[in-house]
Amino acid sequence: MTSKVLRVPKLDLNAVLAQQNPQIDLRLDAYEASTRNFLTAVSNYTQRAVAEITHRKNAYAAEKKRLAEKTQQIEAETNQCKLKEIELIAVLDREQEEKKEAEASVAAFRRQLGSIKDKCASLDVEIEQNRIVAANLMRERRREQSILAEHASRTHPELTACEAVLKCAIEGIDKDKILIRFTHVDPVDLNREFSIVIDVSARLYKVPTTTPFLPTLPILLDELNESRDVYAFIRQVRQAFCDLVEHGR
Repeated sequence: MTSKVLRVPKLDLNAVLAQQNPQIDLRLDAYEASTRNFLTAVSNYTQRAVAEITHRKNAYAAEKKRLAEKTQQIEAETNQCKLKEIELIAVLDREQEEKKEAEASVAAFRRQLGSIKDKCASLDVEIEQNRIVAANLMRERRREQSILAEHASRTHPELTACEAVLKCAIEGIDKDKILIRFTHVDPVDLNREFSIVIDVSARLYKVPTTTPFLPTLPILLDELNESRDVYAFIRQVRQAFCDLVEHGR
């Protein structure tokens, strides 16, 4: 809004005084209009200033609030980062401890491996020595078996003849057991077999089975373990079978 400037003409005092009724035109209406225009301009300016100040104040408050929220967000993120940093440091510390433990375990395993390799080398030497000893023993055993086979081939006819005369056959069964079979014990059936098994695996001899059952066996077995005379025991067992047949008729 443009205000008009009041132009007051120059006052001619002589002319005024020369009038019959001197009057001075103060032009109050123009003055009041000018004053009103001035006050309106001032009021408009004040309103615009207040509006601008309010706008700037609101903008400043909004920016301040935004910056405060941003600051809080940054502080929260910073705190989160610090917590993560603490967690990462703890993880690194654990990993360092685990690494030290793993290195110690690896070193211990390496020492054990070295010791095992030394033991293996020693065992290889011992195994090779045992192989040599075993080979020598096998050769010796084959030689002895050959000698025994040759001796058995020579004595087999004699053994067969002795068994035929004694009516008794002796043979090894299982491990450390001797089977003794008797015939010509029962006059009614000369081919009927009477047998006994002697277990010689321990210091005290045992008799697991007899056919038929021999009641006097415990007494005969005690005498055998005292005398250690197997041949006498065989004779006594045959006689006991003969007595058993005679009393059983």
